[in-house]
Amino acid sequence: MAVGPAHDPRASSCQRADTNNILTPPQLLPYPQIVLFGDSIIQGATDVSSGFSLQAALQAQVVRRFDVVNRGFSGYNTSNALSVLPHIFAPPTPGSPELKYLFILFGANDACVPLPTNFQRVPLDKYRENLTRIVNHPNITAHKPRIFLITPPPLDQIRVTVLDMANGHPAAARHTKVSAVYSEAARQVAAANPGVTLIDLHKAIMDRAIEKTPGFNPNPKGPALGDPEGGRRGYLEHLLPDGLHLSAESYRIFYDLVRPHVGTEWAGTRDEERAAYVLPDWRDAPWLEEDAHLKGKSL
Repeated sequence: MAVGPAHDPRASSCQRADTNNILTPPQLLPYPQIVLFGDSIIQGATDVSSGFSLQAALQAQVVRRFDVVNRGFSGYNTSNALSVLPHIFAPPTPGSPELKYLFILFGANDACVPLPTNFQRVPLDKYRENLTRIVNHPNITAHKPRIFLITPPPLDQIRVTVLDMANGHPAAARHTKVSAVYSEAARQVAAANPGVTLIDLHKAIMDRAIEKTPGFNPNPKGPALGDPEGGRRGYLEHLLPDGLHLSAESYRIFYDLVRPHVGTEWAGTRDEERAAYVLPDWRDAPWLEEDAHLKGKSL
């Protein structure tokens, strides 16, 4: 995917680096990549100001094995994503890093309702089509990555209405019920495309909100939390502070959904702690052979 130095096709990202040949002759070793591709929810995964960063947590999980690359674009919908995709994901070449994992999250902007003050909406059928085109784009599939499609999170329309009208919109630009329909469409796309794994962020966040809202009994036919018809935000006010974007707690929920899928290549292997390092652990580093007195000692 991304720009990078020459990749040694003999090396597998699931194996420890070849300690005998890694320095002779010198060669640059690009790290395989985990790419987060989406809208402002993904862009915000870099933020540490609230005390938790999904991207930092994921990078810590795979440090020395993968680079976690953020390609989040605030305000983008799936049509925008398709326009920029060829500029972000190039077909694999001998000089580019491997794209090993791809996490895709779009839909919060596609699900905007028609307003004269907002132009982000993508009709539902087009949204499905766009997601399908993204997960099957040849620039992506050529890398043979593991692809994860994430449902857009729920919406607190009660909070969104206040902020949208304060920002000059005649009404809320997003509706709770509409956002839920787009999340269901993402589930359908994941189910219809073999090799695409669903991560249901919408359900996980809503489940937490229901669990933490005393006295709220969800009814599949009734209004959800955040829906003006029910008039109750409940715990969504802690999970979606502005009604749309995730709090630190929500990003932790998001990370807990992602974490089990990453690192399965080396889980349970011998020397799991340092398996699949791109560059060897100091105890295995070939240059230590020249310093025999250091062997077995901590630095």
